[in-house]
Amino acid sequence: MNFIKFFIPIAMAILILACEGEQKPKQLFEIELAGKTKDYKNQEFVAVTIKNKKGKTIDKVSYSIDAEILELKDGKLHLDVTRLGQKELKAVIEYEGNTAEITKKIKVLSSVAPEIYTYEIINEYPHDLNAFTQGLEFYNDTLYESTGSGGNAKSFIRKVDFKTGEVLQQKDLATEYFGEGITILNDKLYQLTWRNSMGFVYQLSDFKEIGRFQYGKSKEGWGLCNDGKMIYKSDGTEKIWLLDPETLTEVSHIETVTNKSIFNKANELEYVDGKIYANVWQKESMMIIDAESGAIEGVINMAGLKNKVKKHDNLDVLNGVAYNPTRGTFFVTGKNWDKLFEIKIKKK
Repeated sequence: MNFIKFFIPIAMAILILACEGEQKPKQLFEIELAGKTKDYKNQEFVAVTIKNKKGKTIDKVSYSIDAEILELKDGKLHLDVTRLGQKELKAVIEYEGNTAEITKKIKVLSSVAPEIYTYEIINEYPHDLNAFTQGLEFYNDTLYESTGSGGNAKSFIRKVDFKTGEVLQQKDLATEYFGEGITILNDKLYQLTWRNSMGFVYQLSDFKEIGRFQYGKSKEGWGLCNDGKMIYKSDGTEKIWLLDPETLTEVSHIETVTNKSIFNKANELEYVDGKIYANVWQKESMMIIDAESGAIEGVINMAGLKNKVKKHDNLDVLNGVAYNPTRGTFFVTGKNWDKLFEIKIKKK
């Protein structure tokens, strides 16, 4: 009996020590940022401390976001990240011969508010009133368009004489596919479908299908564009995905953010000089997005265009943006609009 009385306290002590040795980093430490908020602006300096829950002796702490080491000076962390949006702030803590890693979820927003832009109409051209436009793109001064299954029409891709509206070439999709955005790279035309999680690759010269690809983490297919190396894909969320044009796998993503919030309505896309011009879903506006950081640098008020097209039962929203590098102008239209507008974008 005496042996048992002696043994139990020792066993309990060993058990307590073992449990302490197995404590998870978050049971020992916690990242605390000034302001008790989760929303911060890029380039902001934020006071940071480590809450030491068990009184450990801390030797060194380093902070990072997306594997980029952040500067810590006078107890303030410099939030300097390449890509904005929802992030994990990581702290690596060296203490008593051990190393612990802990994280804290935060939002890193743009440091500046978007500028406001408007437009000037340069020309008006005819557009197929039955085309439920989803994608629009110039390639070698020729306009290419993709549509969804709007009204009674099927989804298709087509090549168009933009000045006359004449259809030069067309390929219809099977009825089970709702066509979405397109982009053209290296004489290949890439097309999304909406909720089929399926994309198509065509030979540009004759629209012969030469490949298909499945979506990865992205939810749906909305808009496409490219920068000559990578393909950008919107999916109705705050994310714009970067796809490898050879494998069509989602390599990474940016998130569209302002100085106040994360925004999730990017639709049809166009890439011009480091910026992504994106239709805002269900709105008469477009965003100008920095393709590297995701910051929404500008908002273009496109109000008034819809009033200039023919009114009919299937008339729908503004959608479709293409840049013509030869002319230095943008071309925009909408779903079942009878006009294609050539515009210049200017600050309001």
